[in-house]
Amino acid sequence: MFNRPNQLTLARILAIPFIVVLMYFPGKCTCIIATIIFILASITDFLDGFLARKYNLTSTIGKFLDPLADKLLIMSALVMLTYLRWVPAWITIVIVGRELMVTGLRAIAADKGIIIAADRYGKLKTIFQIIAISPLILHYPIEGFDPVFWGNIFIYIALALTLISGVNYTYKFLKDII
Repeated sequence: MFNRPNQLTLARILAIPFIVVLMYFPGKCTCIIATIIFILASITDFLDGFLARKYNLTSTIGKFLDPLADKLLIMSALVMLTYLRWVPAWITIVIVGRELMVTGLRAIAADKGIIIAADRYGKLKTIFQIIAISPLILHYPIEGFDPVFWGNIFIYIALALTLISGVNYTYKFLKDII
């Protein structure tokens, strides 16, 4: 039940309070540490899936916890970035709203025996959210690198992919259910 991939997923969930607390006290040092933890937690997302597929360690608990951990990690970071006024609230609302909508659509589809799998847009969305959130958490410039500039560029790309993937999931849902 709690094989290596599931342990990595739980580690991702357990990293969230540390990131939130560090961001609650924003400073160059706390933001660097929060960014490192966020990146390491994000890497576990790819690693747990790789290990589960490679060694045939998929489990029911893993199928539930993995997407939950992803959403909790991304949404917690976005809420804190909004709290700090480093990301506009409307962006966080759109991203969180899409996540809730897709989760709801998947639950309805699953109740009817239909699985709506993650597609390339959903996967790209997650990658760009991670790429955007990392420098936004870092926030403070480091040796000629302006993380806010790059984070803002990538958050709008992530936002576009969030909307595209949300529309795509809705289309798949309607096509498969109706």
